Order: sequence, then C-alpha cells, then structure tokens
Amino acid sequence: HVQLVESGGGSVQAGGSQRLSCAASGYDGTMYCVAWFRQVPGKQREGVASIAPGRGSADWTDSDDSVKGRFTISRDNAKNSMFLQMNSLKPEDTATYYCAAQTVNSCGLWYLPSRYHYWGQGTQVTVS
Repeated sequence: HVQLVESGGGSVQAGGSQRLSCAASGYDGTMYCVAWFRQVPGKQREGVASIAPGRGSADWTDSDDSVKGRFTISRDNAKNSMFLQMNSLKPEDTATYYCAAQTVNSCGLWYLPSRYHYWGQGTQVTVS
C-alpha cells in the first residue's frame, strides 16, 4: 500500500520561508519521478516542481516559471522523503500543496496531474 504524507504547511508572512516534506511508504521514491503540485479553490491543480533520477549522482529537476529561483525541490533517499524549500514567499503562493509520485523514472510532461499515480492528502500553505 503506497502512502504519501505531506507536512510542514502553515501560515507565513510574505517574504518568509517554509519547507514542506513528503514521506513515502510502500514506494521507493528514489527510483521514480515525484513532484509537488498546488491548488487553490476553483482552479486547476498546477505543477510546482519535480525531481527524478538523473544520470550519475545528480537528480534531474524542473520547476514552474512562477517559482524558479524561489523554490527548490530535493529528496533524501535514505529517508524516502521529498522536500520543497520555499523562499521569498508571496501571497499568490497560498494554496494546498500536494506531493505526487509516478511509476516511471523520467519526468516527461511532469506538470500534468494525470501522469501521477499516487497523491498525498495535501498541506495548506497560507502567505499573508
């Protein structure tokens, strides 16, 4: 049984930082493409950042233009966990953030929610 559990959400002032975590069980997140999405009520879920095994020791990563230079995705293979470090937060970053996982090791079209097989329950981030 695959389970993804997010944590680290909460309220933060604009310009501040927050770090989200996603712990995986029943799933080897080191092998496959995993990503962070976010959603606000009435809008579609949007891709924030993704990470996949890269050639050699470096992972492949990508992120949406709206968060480039502010958000960083990473993972801890030993803990089977994924993280999203969010800096210089803006009110428009307010959303429910979800971690998601595929069962392939590349992240083609990573920003499409339909590519992902497993989802966490979400954690709310509010920036004011």
